[in-house]
Amino acid sequence: MERLYKPLLMETVKATVDLDKQRFIGFDGNYCTANSKALGVCDVEIEAGQYAPVALFGILLVQTAAAITAGSKVASDASGYAVAYTTGEINGYALDAAEGVGEVIRIARGI
Repeated sequence: MERLYKPLLMETVKATVDLDKQRFIGFDGNYCTANSKALGVCDVEIEAGQYAPVALFGILLVQTAAAITAGSKVASDASGYAVAYTTGEINGYALDAAEGVGEVIRIARGI
């Protein structure tokens, strides 16, 4: 099933490493670290040293690292993947459920 994607605000950040799309990105241009506040979600695959388009707010698509229940709070793991929130910073709310690793779900970010 195709997921609806509605970014409302985009920004660019210089990638400090090669970045995959649909992962949480930190303010430093690297993947967001575990339980940290993300700048947003990388929109495309990009090489280190290039400027990456990052979606800050809206209905965004993220890759998961574990099972997530629809409606639950979402956080980042140590590699920028979405996981169910337990502690630290909330980076959005899951609009879809995920059964495990490597799924792409919609999150609402900025509400």
